[in-house]
Amino acid sequence: MNLLCTRQNLFALGMAGVLVLGASAACHADDGKSLKPLALRTIMQDMGKNMQTMTDGIARSDWKLVEKAAAQVADHPQPPAEEKLRIIAFIGAEMGRFKGYDSEANDHALAAGVAAKAGDGKAVIRAFGQLQTSCLSCHTTFREPFAAHFYGKKVAP
Repeated sequence: MNLLCTRQNLFALGMAGVLVLGASAACHADDGKSLKPLALRTIMQDMGKNMQTMTDGIARSDWKLVEKAAAQVADHPQPPAEEKLRIIAFIGAEMGRFKGYDSEANDHALAAGVAAKAGDGKAVIRAFGQLQTSCLSCHTTFREPFAAHFYGKKVAP
């Protein structure tokens, strides 16, 4: 009898396959907490720094600084494709809302940059306020669920 075809060997081979598939699924399941931090976190931190730079520029009427920082907010990097898929899988039906907030923020940042280039402080402040409102709306909706899912923790207000 062929050694590979015994019932015991077939059973052992089948069980090994089940274990390998189970381990593979566990490694690839997106509980969010077992993987490295999202690139989105760094992107958001950089956007926060650019927002602070805009605030500083507005306070000093440094419109060139505001224009430059606004462009960086509007043209922020995107997460890598694999991470985008993880985010889409997590957000699901709310992805349109998430993208909408990002689009609003980009539009308001661009408007602030245009106003800064024109030296129109009131228009800069108006656009910056709208930008902050877009950011706050997104953070209020998504920050805590993201932190809980991807990092296993609650975000302080």
